[in-house]
Amino acid sequence: MRLSLVPQERRFYALFKKQGELVNESLEQLRNGLLEGQTRHPRLRELEHECDDVTHEIYNLINQTFVTPFEREDIYSLASSLDEVVDLAEEVSDKIDLYRVKEITPSARRMGELLAKAGKELQDAVANLEGFKNLGPHRLAIHSLENQGDRVTREALAELFTDGAMDQCEHVANVLEATSIKNA
Repeated sequence: MRLSLVPQERRFYALFKKQGELVNESLEQLRNGLLEGQTRHPRLRELEHECDDVTHEIYNLINQTFVTPFEREDIYSLASSLDEVVDLAEEVSDKIDLYRVKEITPSARRMGELLAKAGKELQDAVANLEGFKNLGPHRLAIHSLENQGDRVTREALAELFTDGAMDQCEHVANVLEATSIKNA
């Protein structure tokens, strides 16, 4: 147990907990939209703004606090990393709408499921940030989910080239063959 003569600011933990909740809800919203085939999620934009506000609160609190509960650089890094997750979830939703995606692939749906699980793990991890207890199981779970996400990505890319581009390459070869026969 550490003894300190100068009290540490405890509001950081509440703000990180709030960020964790926003991350979790954002990734749940993204997953639900992917599962339901929705292309635009107005709630994601609201969550992104809420998370920006909490992130700015954390930054301001760092600047106003003499003794922080852990290193200032680590607080900045954690706050900006959590905010970036919400930004990316909202960006995915925006791009689905921008590119007028008509059908959500099974791979995208699987990725949405994995992201929602990671969001829950992140929420639980930052909720227990004070004292840095029991973070290991959450970190390992997120690492495992990231590995699963990598597999889904590789499978989706393989499917893209197998079912789309590769078939088109074969079609071009057939056209070339037919053309060369006609012009020989």
